[in-house]
Amino acid sequence: MTMPLPELETVRDYLTGLQDRICAAIEQADGAAGFVEDRWAKDPATAGAASPILGGGCTRILRDGAVFEQAGIGFSDVSGSALPPSATASRPELAGASWRAVGVSLVFHPRNPHVPTTHANVRHFRAVRDGETVAWWFGGGFDLTPFYPVEEDVLHWHRTARALCEPFGGAARHAAHKRWCDEYFFLKHRGETRGVGGLFFDDLHGDFDHDFGYLRAVGDGFLDAYLPIVERRRDTPFGERERQFQLYRRGRYVEFNLVFDRGTLFGLQSGGRTESILMSLPPLVRWEYGFSPEPGSPEARLEAYLQPRDWLAAEGPGDPPVDPGME
Repeated sequence: MTMPLPELETVRDYLTGLQDRICAAIEQADGAAGFVEDRWAKDPATAGAASPILGGGCTRILRDGAVFEQAGIGFSDVSGSALPPSATASRPELAGASWRAVGVSLVFHPRNPHVPTTHANVRHFRAVRDGETVAWWFGGGFDLTPFYPVEEDVLHWHRTARALCEPFGGAARHAAHKRWCDEYFFLKHRGETRGVGGLFFDDLHGDFDHDFGYLRAVGDGFLDAYLPIVERRRDTPFGERERQFQLYRRGRYVEFNLVFDRGTLFGLQSGGRTESILMSLPPLVRWEYGFSPEPGSPEARLEAYLQPRDWLAAEGPGDPPVDPGME
């Protein structure tokens, strides 16, 4: 399937470069392990779907590093002749249209329980019928999932997000996409957010150049938001108690990704590459029936961070992002 969409190729080039830059930065931060690359292509003859996905991608995995127990970042460029019913139920104009989607998605699971897990994604979607684009949009964001949260780290995370929103709608853009993140990454059956939020947006399709600029700001801003927290927490001492709590809380990550995450569900329902779709899952995890942290314990502190909150309410909109190590 071909699409005469030069803008999409520009987005594709940006995304492959972004994957390269993030991999290089994470390898440097880890200092002991490197990414292993898995280039893949979909074979429509064995896709196992009524409307098989074509295309391919590049999945890179870092394992057993000094900082990261597992870090996965994948680029994909996939297309199809039709979307699954789950995708067209609320968007009937997409029924019968061919489509193409490019994106980069990452999830990093650190070894030290004091270093937060994180997720980021930036993507672009096009739907075409009879050679005409019937829909296009950008989506993405990033979010942070600490196990032993530190307020300075959370403030740095949200300050960085607010700063990158400034040229693209300022406080209104940040407030809207922060709220969307809090609402999206919410485990309804647990009554709690997956972490402390960040930014989330989808179906952004006003002006191509402006919206692509915002996508790049989010993609490029991720490392500014995350790496200072890694450097501050990577050498914090921990023991078996903290490790077991980390593994227990990772279970919430699995629950969200398998029950609620739209990207995971779309990928699996449309015949995507299962191994790459599920790279977001942690390498080790545990569940415990009826677990409740001891009141007043470090583990109990997490509960106060798992409800939506305006972390920057007391600060002026122009306050710059601050490296938590400098506070």
